[in-house]
Amino acid sequence: MVLNSDGTRKPFRKQKPSTDRPAGRSVPAKPGLQARAAAAKILAAVVDRKLPLDGALDHEHGNPAYKALGESDRALVRAILNTTLRHLPRIDAAIASLLESPLPEGARALHHVLAIGAAQILYLDVPDHSAVDLAVEQANQDPRNRRFAKLVNAVLRRLGREKDEVLAEIGKVAPMPSWFLARLEKAYGRDTALAISQSQLEPAAIDLTVKSDAEGWAKKLNGVALPTGGVRLAAFDGGIPSLEGFDEGAWWVQDAAASIPARLFGDLSGKRAADLCAAPGGKTAQLILAGGAVTALDQSESRLRRLRSNLDRLGLTAETVAADLTTFKPPEGFDAILLDAPCSSTGTTRRHPDVLWTKGPEDIARLAALQERLLRHALTLLTPGGMLVFSNCSLDPAEGEEVVARVLSDTGAIERVPISAGDWPGLEAAITPLGEFRTLPTMLKMPEGIASGLDGFYAAVLRRAG
Repeated sequence: MVLNSDGTRKPFRKQKPSTDRPAGRSVPAKPGLQARAAAAKILAAVVDRKLPLDGALDHEHGNPAYKALGESDRALVRAILNTTLRHLPRIDAAIASLLESPLPEGARALHHVLAIGAAQILYLDVPDHSAVDLAVEQANQDPRNRRFAKLVNAVLRRLGREKDEVLAEIGKVAPMPSWFLARLEKAYGRDTALAISQSQLEPAAIDLTVKSDAEGWAKKLNGVALPTGGVRLAAFDGGIPSLEGFDEGAWWVQDAAASIPARLFGDLSGKRAADLCAAPGGKTAQLILAGGAVTALDQSESRLRRLRSNLDRLGLTAETVAADLTTFKPPEGFDAILLDAPCSSTGTTRRHPDVLWTKGPEDIARLAALQERLLRHALTLLTPGGMLVFSNCSLDPAEGEEVVARVLSDTGAIERVPISAGDWPGLEAAITPLGEFRTLPTMLKMPEGIASGLDGFYAAVLRRAG
């Protein structure tokens, strides 16, 4: 049966409001309803208003509907939202396949109710009848959606009945917004673009950067040592602070790719080093451990407080400066500068599936322009012979390779220092022909039981002439 957008076989026509919920009668909310309602509201905020998911899920300043929930319901909301955002193109395709005509124009609230329900039926361990019943109740309680309650019921019930067939069909749909998939195809080719798209459905690994003895900590924590010098954990029970080594500051959580840029400097003993976009401090800690006298700069004092707190746990110290990098003029230059610049974060979608729904091509262009301004100014802070590592967690060459190429094309006395693939066994494929780092989420395969992949990252080493 093919459904029209009113849930019947007849051509679409406006229905009278449903009488399933008599007007004015107050009834107790069904268990789980508030969690689904919160999920739908937050999905709307992310997809329609481009608001970051982390902000909506903040326990102190987040979405009011989310903050009103107990912890178990909050966990359910997080699971529903992460799943929905990861699979949204496929969910949309599934819903569309059950409708002869599209949903009414402007029916975004209805779309979000259907998407939340479909995510539970297709991808989560939630009984189908519960997902359907609560979605119908959501529709009945919303004046905008009440007349479509029968549609919600019919679509989701059919989705449950035909789950296997639907999953097989929508598996052909790339689980990534088309605008960004097209950019990846242009940069890396279609096969790699599709592989990257599929990889974002895999759970993100938990990586640790250790002060020393990665092999030893891998054994203690039931993990594996990485070619980046860190440790990747297998699944474990409990929270990060419960793990051995946390209280004494032996390690910190940092994706393997994010740990690469600071390691490109080598030994910094006796050198003045700067981390110019420093918070939350993982890269700052690496520069300190490499022997540098480190200045950590960030525009936000509150972010610097978090950085200082993190360094305190690790038993490390750095000079901290709250300042706008574009006007930062220290009394003397630096021998080593790390500029991990603000970016679109499109390399982190395994951890942040909202990124591709809150960003667009215009954001990438704007951020690339900002990165170029920051890089040009940062280069003026280098001493003769000094080294600068420019990096970010974007997959888009517009924010990496193209920025560096423009700066090198018209900036005198600055040269690229090629990175040798031989220095990075296990990550040779991440070194480009120009000697820059370009990690992709499809790289870094792990043994069974350990999550594979890493964040998409770009890094280049530049040197000022002596």
